[in-house]
Amino acid sequence: MKVFVTGVGGQLGHDVMHELAERGHEMIGSDVLPDFDNGMPYYPLDITDATGVRETLERVKPDAVIHCAAWTAVDLAEDADKVEKVRAINGGGTANIAAVCKMLDCKMMYISTDYVFDGQGSEPWQPDCKDYAPLNVYGQTKLEGELAVANGLEKFFIVRIAWVFGKNGNNFIKTMLNIGKKYDTLRVVNDQIGTPTYTLDLARLLVDMVETERYGYYHATNEGGYISWYEFACEIFRQAGYDTQVVPVTTAEYGLSKAARPFNSRLDKSKLIENGFVPLPTWQDALSRYLKEL
Repeated sequence: MKVFVTGVGGQLGHDVMHELAERGHEMIGSDVLPDFDNGMPYYPLDITDATGVRETLERVKPDAVIHCAAWTAVDLAEDADKVEKVRAINGGGTANIAAVCKMLDCKMMYISTDYVFDGQGSEPWQPDCKDYAPLNVYGQTKLEGELAVANGLEKFFIVRIAWVFGKNGNNFIKTMLNIGKKYDTLRVVNDQIGTPTYTLDLARLLVDMVETERYGYYHATNEGGYISWYEFACEIFRQAGYDTQVVPVTTAEYGLSKAARPFNSRLDKSKLIENGFVPLPTWQDALSRYLKEL
């Protein structure tokens, strides 16, 4: 199978490319960097350029596209001078890819987020729930991407993830480790609940999925139960052997985020098992492997 992967300079796209290579698939990566080189086939591509997207995908003629590219700087997306750019990438760029996938009749996998929901309540969000009410620009634009895929294609996977960490890029674990070296005590919010997602584990699942025709909406995070960011930070320091003390605070007490954050990021993943996919390992195990990788 020939697979075109966007956003290979990021945490997830990087791991997806390596997983495809290990399985013997023909893979082609893309990103906005003109001279990116990780030893794999690569096209520089601005997904907001509809003509460039069409010409590139027509040249490649993939059997599937795994669309990992996105604007993910949640707070920066709230800046007035950034909103249209975020919308052009997450919404318009995704629509550009979906349009060509339809023309080529190839599969498309879109990586989305729990931020498409309002993050209220305590019940896990179901994959096929359509009660969209994003709280911020990032969530709004990722929802625009979802709708472009779902309304334009039949052969699609929409996979919502949350609390992502991987080797190639910045994430909560790296931030905690860096800050934990400098301070004895940290404040971390304990009223936002979800589950971490290790890109190495997720990449394996995404390739499992794209090898099938079991299309639709899915949720994918690591197993191991729902936790708060505070609980995640405590486990990070415990496994890393840090003596850093973590103080639980509410989101209101923390008060530093420009963008509103969901309190409820619980994602129901039972649809994976129902469709024959193997769930991801526990987040505790994923954290242990990740710290060794670092």
